[in-house]
Amino acid sequence: MMLPHKFQDAEKFNLQFSDFAKITETADKLRWLRYQKGLRQRDVANYAGIDRSTYVRYEEYGKDFYPLEQMEKIAQLFEMPVDVLLDDYNLFLRNGQGNQIKSIRMKLGLSQRQYADKLGVSLGNLKQWEQNRKQIFKSTWEKYFKQSLESCE
Repeated sequence: MMLPHKFQDAEKFNLQFSDFAKITETADKLRWLRYQKGLRQRDVANYAGIDRSTYVRYEEYGKDFYPLEQMEKIAQLFEMPVDVLLDDYNLFLRNGQGNQIKSIRMKLGLSQRQYADKLGVSLGNLKQWEQNRKQIFKSTWEKYFKQSLESCE
């Protein structure tokens, strides 16, 4: 049973986001779905096999990366595809950052060195991103690739 103050939080939150399809942040999606099911953070954490404190961070702003294994379990709990839960950055990682970055570079007809120079990043970083050896930070993704991907759609 949800505590009265928690219920008020849930009602306020659901008024803010009446349409799930309009929610863009993973943190908000998770909270919205949890409220819809009347679950506590502990319930979701237990189902996903993680600490409650870890799950609490999933619902907080500023969380950049969501581990796919846990997100797939949470998606099962909420009976939806994991892609629906993930924001654009996490989908970018899930769909293979390396191939996407390389694809943007190829469309521009640039060598790795030329593209690294154009972006103002080191050649080593670009190579590691393209080979999926180094995960790109969300801030870097937003700065260099988010626009490129939107213009490719």
